Amino acid sequence: MAKRTSTTYLTPGEQVAGAVLFVIYLLVLPFATGPLFRLVEALLGTQLSPALENILYYYILFAVTVIVFHGFLGRTTRVLVDRAGSAGKVLLAGLVALYGLNELVYRLTRLVVDNRTNLNDVSISAQIDDAPRVTMLIVIFLAPFVEEVLFRGLVFGGLRGKSVLLAYAVSCALFALVHVWQFVVQSRDLTYFLLMVQYLVPGVVLAWVYDRSGTLWTAIGLHAVTNALSVWAMG
Repeated sequence: MAKRTSTTYLTPGEQVAGAVLFVIYLLVLPFATGPLFRLVEALLGTQLSPALENILYYYILFAVTVIVFHGFLGRTTRVLVDRAGSAGKVLLAGLVALYGLNELVYRLTRLVVDNRTNLNDVSISAQIDDAPRVTMLIVIFLAPFVEEVLFRGLVFGGLRGKSVLLAYAVSCALFALVHVWQFVVQSRDLTYFLLMVQYLVPGVVLAWVYDRSGTLWTAIGLHAVTNALSVWAMG
């Protein structure tokens, strides 16, 4: 296993810009995206399909993420190039750890959330049935990139210098929360928050591979591989 190496983090300016983007992503877009698309439909006199709305949403979010974090992405890419071998080993270790721990946690938590269906998985499965190519592009490439830059690059990296434990706790909690809170609102059932437990292991492992390898691309790669395997299992 590679020795712990220096990890690329955000500059203060990138942290400020990233924090603004993160707030918009977390608190504004979930409520504003629908009305904005309805406005576009009214202006263009046409109707956008759910698949087209999804891909436009993630393409725009991807583009904005690249613009805001281009300096950080360049630095973390150079780290990947310099440490490609060790980064690959960390990614493989993370994959093994993720599936091993996930299976253990899944079996233990089924006693608590046995009667709760993960609505995020149900939603993705329905989107795959409706528009498989578009959904796979989002799930395997665009979403992992955006989420890793925000949750690991911004939140974990921003807190890592202050407290390792705080960095893991906050980044993992927010990552889990963002995957379930909208479904809690839709179902009006607070017990769906229990499903956050299912995202804690991925949150910990993804942060660990970033921290251990020194480059965010290991976390992006692991997230993409994990989502690809999940999509394959749904098929």
